[in-house]
Amino acid sequence: MHDTSPDTKQQAILESAASAFASYGYRKTSMDDIARASGVSRPALYVHFRNKQDILRSLVQLYYDEAAEGVALALQADGSVAKRLGNAFLAQAGRMSEVMLGSPHGMELLESSTGVAMDIVEAGEARLSDIYADWLVDEMAAGRIDLQKSPEHVATTLMAALKGLKKQGMDPESYQARMETLAIMVATGLATR
Repeated sequence: MHDTSPDTKQQAILESAASAFASYGYRKTSMDDIARASGVSRPALYVHFRNKQDILRSLVQLYYDEAAEGVALALQADGSVAKRLGNAFLAQAGRMSEVMLGSPHGMELLESSTGVAMDIVEAGEARLSDIYADWLVDEMAAGRIDLQKSPEHVATTLMAALKGLKKQGMDPESYQARMETLAIMVATGLATR
């Protein structure tokens, strides 16, 4: 596993790989395609990544690192519960989901990510769920929300709902609109009585 904050060359390779995966699909993208797209030789590519699976695993890790940071920042910002949740959902979707939703190979990428990097996906999902659960505890303590279930239960339910939306295979605009609707529905359900 590589450092979670890739250097400039690694970042360029990862960006090029994400574009290649979106264009050709994970299975059909070769290391030559990635090397050519990132402007490095194939041997230079292997200095940074062992193989295509290593690149995909690094992309998945990068997605979860960015998502966790974005979700935490969005939840701590000013605004209504619905606004903060909506912004957190958008941060969780991140730029990678825009690539996936805008690609005809999006579902293949999602399945490949799960297959190649299941350990990273599970750890990333747990990390995001913990961020939501901690926020729910803080919001409840501040008297801004009322929970009928445990914070962990609500957080894992949010994660499942967001995952379900992602698997609908819709365009990015519809996906964002549905996340906003979900945020409003959740915030209404969490409102203090």
